[in-house]
Amino acid sequence: MLKGKAFKFGDNISTDLIVPGRLASLRSNLPELAKHVLEDADPSFASRVKPGDFVVGGSNFGLGSSREHAPIVIKMAGVSAVLAKSVARIFFRNAINRGLPVLLCDTDRIADGEELEVDMAKGTVRNVTSGEVLTFKPIPKAMLAILEEGGLIPYIQKYDDFKLE
Repeated sequence: MLKGKAFKFGDNISTDLIVPGRLASLRSNLPELAKHVLEDADPSFASRVKPGDFVVGGSNFGLGSSREHAPIVIKMAGVSAVLAKSVARIFFRNAINRGLPVLLCDTDRIADGEELEVDMAKGTVRNVTSGEVLTFKPIPKAMLAILEEGGLIPYIQKYDDFKLE
């Protein structure tokens, strides 16, 4: 069960809004880059987000370039999952590979600041603030296993005796 506060963003949140291009020099310093996550969409986000909180987007979340570090710094900021009406395919794949759940649901029914509980196995989002329960298509077992290990590399290392040097 994931629990946290919703940080609501609109439609078309691009990877450039998640990680501004002007900060490309910080890509080799991800902890520093994480301090700037989503600052062009909400300048106070990185200072207000707490471990377990959720990024809640509208349609087409994560569009744009394939910046693999976009989901990494969202996760590093403490976000437990991204909820959105739809997401860019490459962002979705990068997020799962990096251990960040991306859940597709009707985010119009979630307001900024509301408390949420997410049950990934059941495919439910309970809005603790309003009492409403939303559903999302449960994550396939293979992807859930990858997420439970923290991403694709830890999963492969654990189950395939594959070690990166």
